[in-house]
Amino acid sequence: MKKFLISLLLPALCLAARAQEGVVSYALPMTTLHFEVEAELESFFAGPYARYASKYLGVEARQADESGYRIVSVKLTPCIEADPVARFSYAIPKGESTPAFLQLSAQGLVAVSDGSFGRQNIWRFPAPAGADFSGRGLSENITSEATTLYRNVREQSAYGRVPVQQNMVVEKSAEDKARETAEMIFNLRRTRVQIVTGDTDATFSGEAMASAVAEIDRLEKEYLSLFVGYSEFQTQTMHFDVVPDPNAASQMYIAFRVSETEGLVSADNVSGIPVIVDLTPQQLPATPAATKSKQVIRYRIPAICNVRLLEGSKVLLQTRVPVYQLGVNAAFPAS
Repeated sequence: MKKFLISLLLPALCLAARAQEGVVSYALPMTTLHFEVEAELESFFAGPYARYASKYLGVEARQADESGYRIVSVKLTPCIEADPVARFSYAIPKGESTPAFLQLSAQGLVAVSDGSFGRQNIWRFPAPAGADFSGRGLSENITSEATTLYRNVREQSAYGRVPVQQNMVVEKSAEDKARETAEMIFNLRRTRVQIVTGDTDATFSGEAMASAVAEIDRLEKEYLSLFVGYSEFQTQTMHFDVVPDPNAASQMYIAFRVSETEGLVSADNVSGIPVIVDLTPQQLPATPAATKSKQVIRYRIPAICNVRLLEGSKVLLQTRVPVYQLGVNAAFPAS
């Protein structure tokens, strides 16, 4: 709690980690907006009987393989860093110790509770696997088809053609196999209703009924995928940093991009669609009057900003964070 109060009262004091000959060098803080983004890749594989789904099942099915990305979650963490262009020094008077508020951290920053310096590894999608419908479906691939052949038979004065019935093994058409699979799906549904309602010669109860219904559900889903297809999902996590510039004409930045082929990519990769971070700083009161003391400690009051992360017109994230470099600089006497 004490650290949190210090961060509010002296929110902008960042110190260098070394002092020499009674002089302490310190820097004012700046805020980096760190985004942790998770995206999901859906690889869809159309079923081999997709074109017959409406005819035999009465459902609309996607007709072609496709893949696409969507952002699943975004986490924003404001990180505190030393501003390299805002460095100052403080001469410690002889016989005096360093003021208690000059608490150094590993970066030469005043210890504050809202600082975050952690990072995680980055990885990309592996190559997508191809569609696999092998082993699905109960109907055979061949059927028996009746055909009529003719042979010549010698009669008393001439040859005549006599029809001969013969069965031939031919390959089933895709529509024939789709029709048989649809019949199997409806048969499974009827069987499930019979088991649940007790309209069957066999007796099911307790775990036996649950197991039978679960197996019917599995088979139905497997056969149904031959019509409506199936999807495989993979996740991608990336980290991006945005450093607001107090001298920029507009506080809108490209945080990252979403590519159709690579998923989440950096802001400078023009192959992706940009995701914009929009900062709106709140109006700050007038800067405190400058002190006449020779020895002053400079600090920075952060601007509280409304932050929106936009994917086109869609708002992915909206929150409020303090951004130090968009605030105001002030000073107080060291004595």
